[in-house]
Amino acid sequence: MAGKPINHPTFARIYTRVAAYAEQRGGAEHRRTLLAGLSGRVIEVGAGAGANFKHYPSTVTQVVAVEPEPHLRARAQQAAERAPIPVDVLEAAAESLPGPDERFDAGVVSLVLCTVPDQARALAELFRVIRPGGELRFYEHVVSERPWEARVQKLADATFWPHVAGGCHLARETTPEIERAGFAIESCERFPFKLAPLLPADPHVIGVARRAAR
Repeated sequence: MAGKPINHPTFARIYTRVAAYAEQRGGAEHRRTLLAGLSGRVIEVGAGAGANFKHYPSTVTQVVAVEPEPHLRARAQQAAERAPIPVDVLEAAAESLPGPDERFDAGVVSLVLCTVPDQARALAELFRVIRPGGELRFYEHVVSERPWEARVQKLADATFWPHVAGGCHLARETTPEIERAGFAIESCERFPFKLAPLLPADPHVIGVARRAAR
């Protein structure tokens, strides 16, 4: 794994509880929407505790799930054992993905591009490992379109939020970054959703982007 090891044991334990709550409030349906229709070999970046695994359709032949945080990775390995499709959980960072170029039919990111230290490099790595014509499925929280709320998000990012939330950033404009990485966004739904009460991350997007075929 390239770069500084990622280890947020306290946040990782809190996040698993927050994620479980979010699943009951609509997160599970979001994940099913995210993954519907996928097939072939898939790389999932920042798999967390493996919340996506049970929602993959049977048309997926293999998932390579990378997660750098030790506690979350251990939880993901447990979830992989119960998954309906083959899942291999690996220690790796988004900025240095395993495997040769164009190895995967699709990539999946869910609530992770807010957290990666170098978003542009992580997306470049996804572009590298996804085959021409392959998909990038994304489910992320993003910066608000309301100016006052965006200012609050940016202030939080510049002060305390990444330090208490495992590196998370509230004010990233993720969809333009996906396009800058070379993907063409085919669909993108924007909607309000709070992972848990009192958390400020509200605007979310779910979408499909595609690496151009040769």
